[in-house]
Amino acid sequence: MGDDDVTQDITVEVVSLFGAINRRYAAEAQAAAAPHGLTAMQAKALLAARSPVPMRRIADMLHAEPSNVTPIVDRLVEYGLLERRPNPADRRGKLVAATDAGLAVIADLEARMPFASDPLANLTDAQRVTLRDLLRRALD
Repeated sequence: MGDDDVTQDITVEVVSLFGAINRRYAAEAQAAAAPHGLTAMQAKALLAARSPVPMRRIADMLHAEPSNVTPIVDRLVEYGLLERRPNPADRRGKLVAATDAGLAVIADLEARMPFASDPLANLTDAQRVTLRDLLRRALD
């Protein structure tokens, strides 16, 4: 087996590990959301609005366009888990924030999502920095 084969095998394994992490995160989020009648995406949006944030911030955290996040937030507002508030820094903008009921659901979601809450828990701070730096370099 040549160096090129070893490099290719490692690349395939790394990409596979990314997929496994993503699948585990998604499965855990869905399992935690289900008892609350939420989808995984709704749960992630709720978690993103733990403290008041602009809609753009939720969209960024969900890796989605704000227009796609609006119906998710609308539903969570209907459920009484989120509310829209005026943004003191932007008179035209609104902030989205968890209500008291939303904060209670957030606490339960976090308890049910140990991996999704911190998928890098088994890494030291130094290992996290190294991983971050390596991933940034891969994107260059």
